[in-house]
Amino acid sequence: MRTPDSQTRSTYLITGAGSGFGREISLRLAEQGHDVIAGVEIIAQVNTLRAEARDRGVELRVEKLDVTDEGDRAKALDWGVDVLLNNAGISEGGATVDLPAEVIRRQFEVNVFGPVLLTQGIAKQMVAKKAGRIVFMSSVAGLTVDPFTGAYAGSKHAVEAFADALDQELAEYGVTVATINPGPFLTGFNDSMFEEWKSWNDDPATRLYDYNELAFPHEQFDPEEVITTSIDVLTGKDAMYRHVLPVNSVEDVRAQLDVEWSRALTDGTRPELVQTAYDIDPYTPVADTPAAE
Repeated sequence: MRTPDSQTRSTYLITGAGSGFGREISLRLAEQGHDVIAGVEIIAQVNTLRAEARDRGVELRVEKLDVTDEGDRAKALDWGVDVLLNNAGISEGGATVDLPAEVIRRQFEVNVFGPVLLTQGIAKQMVAKKAGRIVFMSSVAGLTVDPFTGAYAGSKHAVEAFADALDQELAEYGVTVATINPGPFLTGFNDSMFEEWKSWNDDPATRLYDYNELAFPHEQFDPEEVITTSIDVLTGKDAMYRHVLPVNSVEDVRAQLDVEWSRALTDGTRPELVQTAYDIDPYTPVADTPAAE
């Protein structure tokens, strides 16, 4: 069975490449000599990323690709994609009872509907070639849930369902599917989600929480592990389906999932992670210890 890179040079499409994981993954793949298309959400990011690629001495094709834009998705079908990383995503933190309707809808449009609709067309092209690889940048939030992340976690749980279904549906056609599930990594993404409330179009007096007092409730890891693992998955060096990162947090995530089977009703006290959101400073890195999140 032919796989990407086995007979012909593959084309990699990375969505959400304007910042964070997607940006660095695109540049690293290009540095390795791969044909990479970096999809960015807005035109302003195109020249910025092209300039960085020039500074690093790599050839990188940068295209405007807003996954929620039907025209942009249609345009991507002409690019001959062999390996797709659905990395584009957003997050806005807030209590479930406080999140404005448009904020909830937007998270699902960007994190779920856009990537799935983009994947549909590209996946059928892969099926026709009997080869291809589709990778979803999911999250530990696709498996577990923290306070103030209900909308984001809900969207990532949906991503997990679509990815799992695709993995089963495309198997006989030579197309593989994988997920990457980062925990808290220090890219700015997690902290900015606790800043988005400042642009809500609502009445602050109706909010249950004062978001001036809250921050992302975890210490955060260096993103290098996500970047290197993602590249191994995309290039086929890693053949596993799921990748919970950091690796030393896997057992903790499994334990959190197991607890759900014996979870009792709350007793009226504030949960530990809610208190942590009050106590922790933004952009807090993990201390130099081997402890997991």
